[in-house]
Amino acid sequence: MKDYSRESLALHEELRGKISVELKTNLSTKKDLTLCYSPGVAEPCMQIANDPDKAWTLTVKGNMVAVISDGSAVLGLGNIGPLAAMPVMEGKAMLFKKFGGVDAFPICLDTQDTEELIRTIRLLAPTFGGINLEDISSPRCFEIEERLQDLGIPVFHDDQHGTAIVTVAGLINACKLLGKKVEDLRVVINGAGAAGIAIANLLLGKDQDPDVFKPVKEVILCDTKGVIHRDRKDLNSLKQLLLTYTNPNNIKGTVRDAIEGADVFIGVSSENILNADDIRTMAKDPIIFAMANPNPEIAPAVAYAGGAGVVGTGRSDLPNQVNNVLAFPGIFKGALEIRATRITPRMKLAAAYAIADAVGELSRDNIIPSSLNMGVADKVAEAVKAAWLDELELNRLMEVVNHPL
Repeated sequence: MKDYSRESLALHEELRGKISVELKTNLSTKKDLTLCYSPGVAEPCMQIANDPDKAWTLTVKGNMVAVISDGSAVLGLGNIGPLAAMPVMEGKAMLFKKFGGVDAFPICLDTQDTEELIRTIRLLAPTFGGINLEDISSPRCFEIEERLQDLGIPVFHDDQHGTAIVTVAGLINACKLLGKKVEDLRVVINGAGAAGIAIANLLLGKDQDPDVFKPVKEVILCDTKGVIHRDRKDLNSLKQLLLTYTNPNNIKGTVRDAIEGADVFIGVSSENILNADDIRTMAKDPIIFAMANPNPEIAPAVAYAGGAGVVGTGRSDLPNQVNNVLAFPGIFKGALEIRATRITPRMKLAAAYAIADAVGELSRDNIIPSSLNMGVADKVAEAVKAAWLDELELNRLMEVVNHPL
């Protein structure tokens, strides 16, 4: 696997940043200046002052997302701080624009205090139609996202939900290819941070309609100390909560113990922790999503040598890349177009199915759309909009039931 570090560094040095601001109209005559600035701009200002809702059609708000990070959990690099996180946030903004047609702006905040982050994001919110939280460490990221759900605009932590959505899309297609059923899967997730927990929640159908999605049979999570089980004394409150719906048989030991007989291994952890012999202990034709960056938990060739049925990674130079770019541009595109106030579990699942449906003929090297597939975002956006409308109708019906005439 090639190391692209030098080429990437040279590109960043050449470009001096990967995004720029462009004008949507000419600014070359006095009339242009009059209409876009003083005195003409006073009228849209007054329109918005009288009706704040008009900001959605008279300013960038209707198609603008803030990509916000504190630099506390950047890729596989860890807590490198807000300044060092900027190249990633710029890249995210590029992906929003390229694949979803959504304008996005990187904002790296110089604090890792939960209360200060929440307050700052609230203060920034009026400018934007949505907030994409990025590279904020666990467990703080869960609280931050949850407490911002009342902003009236979508607030979405991509490290959690983007990863989970694309993972579920890949599993749906892997099961089709291998003749397995999602509801029969025993899944082991190595990595109990933001992505691992969100994947577990989506696979287990948390807050989902069971008629829409049949959850997997079992999920076991592992962290750096091994399997998360009920007899461990070192678990924080979040991991204790996980045990109310994961590891039902209280399996103990290492990740190698956990994967014996399992149908699926999902890695969001660190490189080279499994070998071919480990894969041989799993169920027939296991599904391996080894998504550690920059190098996977097990190389695809090694996993296949051990009997894997399908392998995916997080790398763009290998087949079946589990890449969040398949999810977040379309999710925000749809949410902004429909003026959704949040991203619901129903919308996340709809996005997963849309991504899965975007694959043509399934094969071992083709269970997830290419990250460069320009049609995926539109499919996801339409699915997200339909799910939001379903949500509104369901809420309306519930109100009728609870408050009959």
